[in-house]
Amino acid sequence: FRAPQADVIASAAMLGNPCDLALIRMQSDGLKPAGERTNYRSVIHALTSIAKSEGVLSLWTGSAPTVARAMALNFGQLAFFSEAKSQLKELEKRGWHSMGVRSQTLAASAAAGFFASFFSLPFDFVKTRMQQNSKIAGAKKIGMAGMFAKVAREEGIFRFYRGFTTYYVRIAPHAMVTLLVADYLGWLTK
Repeated sequence: FRAPQADVIASAAMLGNPCDLALIRMQSDGLKPAGERTNYRSVIHALTSIAKSEGVLSLWTGSAPTVARAMALNFGQLAFFSEAKSQLKELEKRGWHSMGVRSQTLAASAAAGFFASFFSLPFDFVKTRMQQNSKIAGAKKIGMAGMFAKVAREEGIFRFYRGFTTYYVRIAPHAMVTLLVADYLGWLTK
């Protein structure tokens, strides 16, 4: 199994950013008072409405943390999967506990899902904050570093990890299935 290159991950994240923005805007629109809602009818309506009211380039609002989240997610998955699997094999050699190869892979992928969540959640949080708010007349948009600083200063550093358990439950199965399949396919090609 060969890990995807960083440029491929970054390109995919950039390409998908407008749809991610539309999702965040559609979700947050429903939370607004009835008179302030945009009432998006579909993803296409959301994308065209955002482009018309804020400009086409606004469709890439939050793209820096989107790319960083994708990179952090893949780093957490791949680096910690390999390390956890290696550590489990080493423990087995020392007679600590006998695990089958499938159990080792499952346990290593669960650990990788945890670290993928740990590293990517702050970027996901900042991305969502940046994408939630439509451009307010005269308001200055805040970049990724500015948003990190603003949240840390006003809400504290642990705010980035609020909802970690929910995020892990969302991310870990994805990471686990991806890594289990990749490991299995790697085994087949050996």
